[in-house]
Amino acid sequence: MQNIEVNKVLNAWPPMARMIYVPHTEEEYERLVIFLDSLTDEVGEDESHLLASLMEIVGVLIERYEEEHVPELTK
Repeated sequence: MQNIEVNKVLNAWPPMARMIYVPHTEEEYERLVIFLDSLTDEVGEDESHLLASLMEIVGVLIERYEEEHVPELTK
């Protein structure tokens, strides 16, 4: 029998999966950056905002993509 929490996620995930994903292409990366910008506009500096954790997660996904795909700038 599945955990109740997993069932909740199964119901909530399909519409969210279009916005929260590991980017594998530049297009996916750019869409994620736009989404992060929207989250930042909503959350601002309010660490207690309901979407603050989501903003952090999306930021980590973007950072990971950049580390793997964006060459570092030379000084």
